[in-house]
Amino acid sequence: PELCAVFHCRGCWTVLGDSLQLCALEAPRLGFLACFKVTSDVIWEDSLLIGLEEPLLGCAYNALTCRSCGLCVGFILHSAASDMAYLRGLFCFFKDRILCYLLENQMVIEASKVDFPAVTLKK
Repeated sequence: PELCAVFHCRGCWTVLGDSLQLCALEAPRLGFLACFKVTSDVIWEDSLLIGLEEPLLGCAYNALTCRSCGLCVGFILHSAASDMAYLRGLFCFFKDRILCYLLENQMVIEASKVDFPAVTLKK
């Protein structure tokens, strides 16, 4: 992998996942990263929520929260319009709610300032 990073909760620095689990192209207008796996410190409630604002308008999803501090860090999409259907069942982190520890140069940076290499579900 060209860019290896560990994802941390912005609120308390708990490790939530890593860039080796990235599995979908990042959509800049949406502002989140999709992963196959997360750590056990990411929890979600059983009840479905319905998005009332963009980018989740009309989507059914479970909110993802940090077990340590309770910050909402993302979602698991269950139903969506066709342009977001490829994200169903994946763990999606809001980029403005996570920090990235970049392994190569050992620095912490806001996830919204990192451009991860293109990955697709086909890989």
